[in-house]
Amino acid sequence: MKCPFCGIVNQDRVLETRTLNDGDAIKRRRECEACRRRFTTMESIEELHLFVIKSDGRRTPFDRNRIVKGMQLACTGRKISQDSLDQAAQEIERMLYNRLEKEVPSREIGDMVMERLKALDQVAYVRFASVYKQFEDAAQFREVVNLLKRNVKKP
Repeated sequence: MKCPFCGIVNQDRVLETRTLNDGDAIKRRRECEACRRRFTTMESIEELHLFVIKSDGRRTPFDRNRIVKGMQLACTGRKISQDSLDQAAQEIERMLYNRLEKEVPSREIGDMVMERLKALDQVAYVRFASVYKQFEDAAQFREVVNLLKRNVKKP
């Protein structure tokens, strides 16, 4: 730490430490050992701001609520709990932040949503896929349904 008064680096001692904002930040009272003046520092977690790269190249801030909203639309009329959707969205968000990259293509997020919906409900999966992959005819629907049938384990 650099003393704001004399400019000496790493010659201070901590006199008092307090947590703030339910542990999200730490406030420290320090004393410079060179000039004996006191000063306060704040420490907080640096949050990673994640941006989504759209197919047209635009960058928008990541918003987990958009994932939940898309899954809710796909699950309309299906017996899928809101908790299941929230948990799936939270898992996706955690995976994205754990990558420690500042930008993620929207296509990757869509693929992750499709994976979760496939495990939750096949009808919701097909609904989401039809919008996400921009199906233009019944043959594309048939292809996805046939893929699902092949992946179902036979007894």
